Amino acid sequence: MPFVPDAPLLDVRDLCVAFPQADPAAPAVAGVSFTLERGRTLALVGESGSGKSVTALSIVRLLTSGAAARGQILFKGEDLLVSPESRLRHIRGADITMVFQEPMTSLNPLHTVERQIGEILELHGARNGQKIRSRIVSLLEEVGIPDPAQRLGAYPHQLSGGQRQRVMIAMALANRPDLFIADEPTTALDVTVQAQILDLLKALQRRHGMAMLFITHDLNIVRKIADDVAVMQKGRIVEAAPVADLFAAPRHPYTKALLAAEPKGVAPAIEAGAPTVLEARDIRVWFPIKRGVLRKTIGHVKAVDGVSFAVRQGETIGIVGESGSGKTTLGLAVLRLTRSKGAIVFLGRGIDGLGFRAMRKLRRDMQIVFQDPYGSLSPRLSVADIVAEGLEVHGKRMSLGERREIVARAMLDTGLDPAAMDRYPHEFSGGQRQRIAIARAMVLEPKLVVLDEPTSALDMSVQAQIVDLLRDLQARRGLAYLFISHDLRVVRALASEIIVMRGGKVVEAGPAAEVLGAPKSEYTRALVSAAFDAPSPNGPFSSEPERGIYGGESDELFGS
Repeated sequence: MPFVPDAPLLDVRDLCVAFPQADPAAPAVAGVSFTLERGRTLALVGESGSGKSVTALSIVRLLTSGAAARGQILFKGEDLLVSPESRLRHIRGADITMVFQEPMTSLNPLHTVERQIGEILELHGARNGQKIRSRIVSLLEEVGIPDPAQRLGAYPHQLSGGQRQRVMIAMALANRPDLFIADEPTTALDVTVQAQILDLLKALQRRHGMAMLFITHDLNIVRKIADDVAVMQKGRIVEAAPVADLFAAPRHPYTKALLAAEPKGVAPAIEAGAPTVLEARDIRVWFPIKRGVLRKTIGHVKAVDGVSFAVRQGETIGIVGESGSGKTTLGLAVLRLTRSKGAIVFLGRGIDGLGFRAMRKLRRDMQIVFQDPYGSLSPRLSVADIVAEGLEVHGKRMSLGERREIVARAMLDTGLDPAAMDRYPHEFSGGQRQRIAIARAMVLEPKLVVLDEPTSALDMSVQAQIVDLLRDLQARRGLAYLFISHDLRVVRALASEIIVMRGGKVVEAGPAAEVLGAPKSEYTRALVSAAFDAPSPNGPFSSEPERGIYGGESDELFGS
């Protein structure tokens, strides 16, 4: 079909997607239709499992083997559902690019950043090696990677979660796509970098007329970046409208529920005389920088540098800051999961000098929920085995029936269907996997839980449910939380104290109401502004970069 210039760039018509062994009466996508024009952004929103990501994957035919898709997906007039694979290989990465939700599973752990971005350029015609390298540096600079020239030789595991996501965005933008599909691209980013990335995408869109299909559970991002929004529920679009109209006057009950679903409330009051569960004094985690044939240490990366705090029974301390600020490293250090210096006192006992065997006896009382649920859940174990594994490791003897009953209660507490306990992690959405990870930690009834971005993969309605759940568990069990997050809205709803970190140091600390209501440091003010202030028409960072990704010598990249 020839492409009509005035026609939409993307026209999806009555798309239906079904997976083998799934209920035929409840397909993953059921009759979805929408159009997307050049220069516009359509946001697909909805709960985990609503069909958003399946719809996006269908556009570039990246569905798992056995999935059946029917309908039409017209891109520049060409039906991609019937296009040969050789044609799709040309379109993917050039005309249509995609950023996935979990960068660690998308990036090759054996290849450097330079090689992975360079490969995208070379596959689609770039030949000049020097200009390829220059272009890669420019891309990394534009997406906010510090010292981009020094990061070319880095591997994915050497980058923070936010930095890995930014590398993925750089790869997606490398070949000047007509359509950019973003599946939760800012999930792992702190609020300030998130705002910069959104502004970057909007600037590129204005300059090149690029269309964006933006999948997100964060309605605040929808306000900032989208022109139109389509709300999905159980595989169907239940409401679609321009962003301003939908937020001003939602019609469907499900849309109204999503708009009302924001973490609310305040941290519970701490009982007078509540005992201290964990005290950390002058915690330092320094990683050596080694050079030369003899690998001589020439300096240190000070990931955590002199941090002190104490958390009491029933209290939540929020640890916030940009990606790479040392938040997660601090959490791992106080759990003795990474080497550190400084005093760590847990339940009145100094643990900074304990060995492996002595620490293992304490692990039941200290648990962690990791940022990436897919990476922390064994793909070979069922959900029942994953949640119950800690019970077996820590010697709690019980029958199979008793264990399954405990697992069922833990799944109900975190919003999961106990009937699915015999399924495997890959059969769940990203948000559901995160709830499995929370259930695994809570089933042991610990005294201290380190929550490392526990709601980052969850849609807004489930975020609110998880916040309520964590608050309820804390009130009933007297749990102490270290809540690591870049989402200040969630932190505000849970934490009584907040520590703001940057470059491994504490730049501000105090009661949550004071830190968020009257921040003293310029950095904290920037975080609060990016999280809570209404966006301006041009975004919070309105000035465009002096050197654009596609400007200057990079336009000659595809020469012979």
